Amino acid sequence: MRIHARIQLPLTLAAAVVLGACADPAPLAPPEPAESLPAVVLQAINGQGPDAVRMLTAMAAATARYHDLDAAIADDFVFLHGCETRGDEGPVGIVYINMGRLTDGAIDPATPDGLIYEPRKNGKPKLIGVEFATPYALWSNPQPPTFLGRPFQAEDEFGVWGLHVWLWSVNPEGLFAESHPGVSCSA
Repeated sequence: MRIHARIQLPLTLAAAVVLGACADPAPLAPPEPAESLPAVVLQAINGQGPDAVRMLTAMAAATARYHDLDAAIADDFVFLHGCETRGDEGPVGIVYINMGRLTDGAIDPATPDGLIYEPRKNGKPKLIGVEFATPYALWSNPQPPTFLGRPFQAEDEFGVWGLHVWLWSVNPEGLFAESHPGVSCSA
């Protein structure tokens, strides 16, 4: 029996090593960040400079989990307003905001202040964009803040400078357009 125990332990260890190696193969080289992004994100960063690609890739990685609205709510995003159509600008969508991020005054692609969703007939909103917002009270510069060279727009109804980034839905009006003609508030 002693001989059997001596053989069994090395065989068990060898099997564990082999099975472990098969279950979790190490990649030969780390993938480029953009390689794992969805096509809509790749289209959004197409033609942007290296800084823009880096920042938009970071934004996509940081917000991908928010396709599940419950994950956004768990990370302290709260409902700001229902699906909105802005006068002559067009539809925007449903906005959730993170008050801690909004009031920190930072413009960081890894921690956007708001999330923009499109309502859907199945009741589960679809993440289509992010929003940066800076309260007027936290911005002392006479010029609006900018992100990747794009100026924020005054949103007097909320007392903030805001910029939409349509990262998760191709917007024919552009990555940083104020509204999105493809959004329907009628769902």
